[in-house]
Amino acid sequence: MNKPVRHIAIFSGILVFALLAQATWVQFVRHDELAGQEHNRRVKIAAFSVPRGNIIVGGQPITGSAETGGDLRYKRTFKDGAMYAPITGFASQGYGMTGLESLNSKLLSGTDDRLFLQRTSDMLTGRKTRGGDVVTTIDPQAQKAAYEGLGKRKGAVVALDPRTGKILALASTPSYDPSVFAGLSAKDKAAWDALEKDKDKPTLNRALKEVYPPGSTFKIVTASAALENGLYSDINGKTDSPDPWTMPGTVTTLPNQNPTAPCKDASLNVAMQHSCNNVYGKVAADLGKDKMRQTAEKFGFNDAEVDTPVRAAKSTFPDGINQSQTALAGIGQGSLTATPLQVAMATAAIANDGKLMKPYMVEELRGPDLTVLEKHKPEQMSRAVSADTAKKVQQMMEDTATKGTGKAALIDGVTVGGKTGTAERGKGQKNLAWFISYAKQGDGSPVAVAVVVDPDDSVPDDEISGGKLAGPIAKKVMQAVLDK
Repeated sequence: MNKPVRHIAIFSGILVFALLAQATWVQFVRHDELAGQEHNRRVKIAAFSVPRGNIIVGGQPITGSAETGGDLRYKRTFKDGAMYAPITGFASQGYGMTGLESLNSKLLSGTDDRLFLQRTSDMLTGRKTRGGDVVTTIDPQAQKAAYEGLGKRKGAVVALDPRTGKILALASTPSYDPSVFAGLSAKDKAAWDALEKDKDKPTLNRALKEVYPPGSTFKIVTASAALENGLYSDINGKTDSPDPWTMPGTVTTLPNQNPTAPCKDASLNVAMQHSCNNVYGKVAADLGKDKMRQTAEKFGFNDAEVDTPVRAAKSTFPDGINQSQTALAGIGQGSLTATPLQVAMATAAIANDGKLMKPYMVEELRGPDLTVLEKHKPEQMSRAVSADTAKKVQQMMEDTATKGTGKAALIDGVTVGGKTGTAERGKGQKNLAWFISYAKQGDGSPVAVAVVVDPDDSVPDDEISGGKLAGPIAKKVMQAVLDK
């Protein structure tokens, strides 16, 4: 072979090997990446070519599939779509997927590898293929109470089973019906465009994805920090808390919402009942930012990976703050932020004698033949506080419900703990109304609730309080769970 031909042969061989390497790289190494591309039409066809499996609440499907024709043969339908949208998310032929619909799309569309035998059997027998189901932990009565309780107001509700971490209710308002833009028609596009332009952001999941100042609901964490770190041990003993109290390094006093409340040198218990800012602000300042932050983190703050399995936004206890800023954080203000889920988690940890269980809303995944493919096992997320501290904070919350600002959640024949919160925001914005509570029954607490209401301009400032706006909602949700 002469030299030029040999060079051409070698070069051609290199090209062949390069093509083989590239094909191998694309087919095996980048398979999952390319298969999951949002612009890959084959993925969309697979998602909508067969009836999708269902998302199950209380043993009943809250989703369905309607035949439309074309290569995207089936369109997603939703029952009580607006009520369940924060849980299901949406599955749209034109606008993608979110929530449980997105996270479980392979199972729901029947393309999950675990359904291979089922697909093969369907092919051999001629049965119509359908996807698997997602069974949730949601209590339909609690969800209805939460959604209807919020009504037309902007806000969110999260209810947990403190013993397991099950999410029993997850409501966000204003909401939307995922059915109205599930297809590709001009009507679907108009519905999507209207939602995108809505200044109230109905597609925002406020329960998981929005952060707020938690206001005085955070005082249960501050009280826990004081007890855990030995600043105080007797919840009924006097504290060193002047009223008015001037924040360290400033000439600014920390006001109490009720100027006539008995807040001077009040015990932790009395201060919880009357939501005394001077007491809890000074407690936080005395403990310092590090001890406060360490306690908050045991309750779930500063964790950017809280998955339900839908990921929640990060709730933040700030670092690098001074004493006066720490005081503000101690009463749930300043640069402290929390999702409604996080506030419910803190409440649930106290109700569960200090053990914080990982929140979750998928009980099991199952095939179309009802075979269980995956079942969730409750998992402890942390030991937030000792059992002794938790029981002391429980006593304070229960006294707050019977003697203080938490009366709105009281239920006959049931031990209830509660705490209100009124969180201030920036200039020109209405205060937020918060309420947290739990109910005890038998061997522990089957439900803990966090409610936040974001009032509009029609609500007078003097009507904005956790007890008035959020407390009655929390009570209805707890009753729905207890009435089973």
